[in-house]
Amino acid sequence: MATAVESLGKLERRITISFPLTDVSVEVEKRLKVQARTAKAPGFRPGKVPLKMVAQQYGYQIESEVLNDKVGRAFNDAANENNLRVAGYPKIEPKQESAAGVLEFDATFEVYPEVVIGDLAAVEIETVQADVTEAEIDKTIDILRKQRVHYHVKGEASEHGDGGADLAAKNGDRVTVDFVGSIDGVEFPGGKADGYAFVLGEGRMLAEFEAATVGLKVGESKTFPLAFPEDYHGKDVAGKTASFTITLQKLEWPHLPEVDAEFAKSLGVADGDIAKMREDIKVNLQREVSGRVKARNKDSVMDALIKVAELEVPKALIAQDSDRLAEMTRQDMAQRGMNVKDVPFPPELFAEKAERRVRLGLILSQLVGDNKLQATPEQVKAQVEEFAQSYEDPAEVLKYYYSDRRRLGEVEALVLEQNVVNYVLGLSKVTSKPVAFDELMGSNAQQA
Repeated sequence: MATAVESLGKLERRITISFPLTDVSVEVEKRLKVQARTAKAPGFRPGKVPLKMVAQQYGYQIESEVLNDKVGRAFNDAANENNLRVAGYPKIEPKQESAAGVLEFDATFEVYPEVVIGDLAAVEIETVQADVTEAEIDKTIDILRKQRVHYHVKGEASEHGDGGADLAAKNGDRVTVDFVGSIDGVEFPGGKADGYAFVLGEGRMLAEFEAATVGLKVGESKTFPLAFPEDYHGKDVAGKTASFTITLQKLEWPHLPEVDAEFAKSLGVADGDIAKMREDIKVNLQREVSGRVKARNKDSVMDALIKVAELEVPKALIAQDSDRLAEMTRQDMAQRGMNVKDVPFPPELFAEKAERRVRLGLILSQLVGDNKLQATPEQVKAQVEEFAQSYEDPAEVLKYYYSDRRRLGEVEALVLEQNVVNYVLGLSKVTSKPVAFDELMGSNAQQA
């Protein structure tokens, strides 16, 4: 049996669960007899072990199982009888004082909050929009060309020329150098290399190192000071000034492929049609832009919902999501090849993000339930088909999602969120502003 629900705060509740000790004893004995049918012990045939020996071996485990089962069942019954929506897991502790022959436990837990959503018609939301122009297509083609760059020795004739009369190193050239560094006249680990190659202007080396290399010709050397930053990854030299001597051993100039039929074929256009290549690039860019615009606008809607909704967020749900985010981070880093065996992942580091996720989840759940915004099978299929458009075999993509309920559930969640976004935008005061392509795409649009 369970006592009346006791309120300990806005969301925290407590009930006391009790049942006769004899109920536990009877159930333990029953399970011990079942265990005895297959129990083994030296000197006894299977199933012939004395019940007393079975109790010595399995009694504690079976008693724990019985208690867990009875307390769990009693708690669930009490929650159902009182129409409680329990958030997270209850904390169950034995009472310090119980009546003779009775076991009593206090179950402390949180309930789901009431979610009050304000007037959406009064909410102001700024959305963004972006277009793909010929300039963005040209810029993307330049990026694709640079990704396919190859190098020729400067000054030597090749099928693409000799690189010009200027034989001095400049940004964009690939240089191969020997270098040696010292601090206070003493060489330091990692400060020396022979035949080290890098491309000038990519920022792979410290700025002083690249600046000293620019202008050198093959066979020339230069000695220069280099101040390591305070936060340099090499702690032994961080914040110190070294003297470096570099010698240019090889100088190569970059050749970018021409935008011709061969280039188009390298991008998957079988007949080498440049117009078709540009159209394919435009379609891909539009798909990427559409996805990013949708994500930006969704974030704006979610920010607005957080401001307009009033609710208490259960601490138990925040703790659970913090643990989940910590474990997801650990797994992600491990998959990237990082050694995370001894790396701590304190859940409190993820508490702020978890609180937002839980808050939004409760708000969205309320909106979906009140306004029937659940994802329909037709919407889910349309979303999967949209994903499939960017793959060579769309049918395989559909099979991939529909063969796994978990994967399909992820798509359903995306559709549900978009339903909420569309619903909120349909009610609120929306203003739209254009956003520059480079700003929308971020660093991806700036790659050289």
